[in-house]
Amino acid sequence: MTQDILILNADDTVGIALVDIRSGAALSSFETLAQSDIPKGHKFALRPIAKGAAVIRYGQIIGYATEDIAAGAHVHSHNLSFGDHKRGYEFATQNTPLPAADQSDSFMGYHRPDGQVGTRNYIGILTSVNCAGSVARFIAEAAEKSGLLEDFPNVDGIVPIVHSSGCGMSGLGEGYQMLFRTLAGYSKNPNFGAILLVGLGCEVMQVPDLIGPARLRDGESFRYMTIQQTGGTKRTIERGLSMLREIAAVANRATRAPAPASKLVVGMQCGGSDGYSGITANPAMGYASDLIVRQGGTTILSETPEIYGAEHLLTRRAISPEIGEKLISRIQWWEDYTARNGGEMDNNPSPGNKRGGLTTILEKSLGAVAKSGTAPLAGVYEFAETLTTQGFVYMDSPGYDPCSVTGQIASGANIITFTTGRGSVSGYMPTPCIKLSTNDDLYARMGDDMDINCGDIISGGISLADKGQEIYREILRVASGGTTKSEELGFGGVEFVPWQVGAVM
Repeated sequence: MTQDILILNADDTVGIALVDIRSGAALSSFETLAQSDIPKGHKFALRPIAKGAAVIRYGQIIGYATEDIAAGAHVHSHNLSFGDHKRGYEFATQNTPLPAADQSDSFMGYHRPDGQVGTRNYIGILTSVNCAGSVARFIAEAAEKSGLLEDFPNVDGIVPIVHSSGCGMSGLGEGYQMLFRTLAGYSKNPNFGAILLVGLGCEVMQVPDLIGPARLRDGESFRYMTIQQTGGTKRTIERGLSMLREIAAVANRATRAPAPASKLVVGMQCGGSDGYSGITANPAMGYASDLIVRQGGTTILSETPEIYGAEHLLTRRAISPEIGEKLISRIQWWEDYTARNGGEMDNNPSPGNKRGGLTTILEKSLGAVAKSGTAPLAGVYEFAETLTTQGFVYMDSPGYDPCSVTGQIASGANIITFTTGRGSVSGYMPTPCIKLSTNDDLYARMGDDMDINCGDIISGGISLADKGQEIYREILRVASGGTTKSEELGFGGVEFVPWQVGAVM
């Protein structure tokens, strides 16, 4: 499907490019027009648009004109609204499998007993409840001060996994099950070589429940305790240090060894998006996603409120009607969820998104879906649910980035990619995050936080295929131990954000 003319602003001029929404390939050269009064990344009308008429971008409706719009006029929130986006859904009508890769690529990873492969080798201090959070951090700080890891050079570090839930909640229902899946999923993530689980003792999310039905890890690389039973803060820290030394010795046995690219599980995110996102970083990431899928690997798209209005493009790619219908069931859940809580699905874009040129959730979603490439949709999962299929899959989550990434890591992601047009400063230990800038200005301004600049797709005429290859090579490099900007800056200590659904009691 070929989209309508795409309007951008680069170097104080407005640019027009024609792009194929499925492949992301540029169909015409980039030309410029003098439109100095239109902000960078924003849209203008190529022809007159009557009040009430649909406005088209990416070959899809992004909203409706709230007044007559003259050719050449700025198109944004002042004259474009959300409107009715409902469409008929097609299921499994565009799901042709991608061709297998011409060669088998590999990376240097940590092979785990369950068959997963890690890209990092951390020890996690996992907490069942917020009440154990400070003690978990005290244990990690004491380990650092004592130089515990000096004897274990193959361990990348100790990560306290602290959150704000675990009690004051029902022991049944969605909220409990989401947190249970999230904690269990983190304990099994291949980027952890060992786990120490710390609880308080009286919380709703009981440690015995986690270590029983969840079967968190094998006994050799797993220890657990509760603060109440151990005897308080000081004794828990002392015992925690002893336990860390035991499991660090186990984690230290792991060394990097060649692993096929089919063991990559890449969570794809976008945040602080702008008008460039849907034509630079997102479709380039989509190209890289297809390369990973062709190798037999897995890529995960999420953020359900930010695919709203573009879900029909995904249902067509489902490998079966049942998978497409499962995605729509999650959309319907969100419509009900927001209505019950006095919200609406068009509560996006954010103020920063709008300053960057995005106008409606439909426009934002169409650009966000470009991260998924063209591969068939092989599965749809609930938040933090363990993946059981390879290929391109979908995991339900909020659009709030730290929460969405938390779910993807719990589902098994060993790499995160994050496209941004406004800027992002975050990281997600134990899983490295590769930041992709959508435009040159951001990369020049925040280059210390950005790993790859995709703005040169416009300014330098770089093809989406070449940029996608660059992203794919960076993923292999980082998977083999190469550091990301967020890792160099020390991010990842506060970005564990489980999705909280339900009453706090």
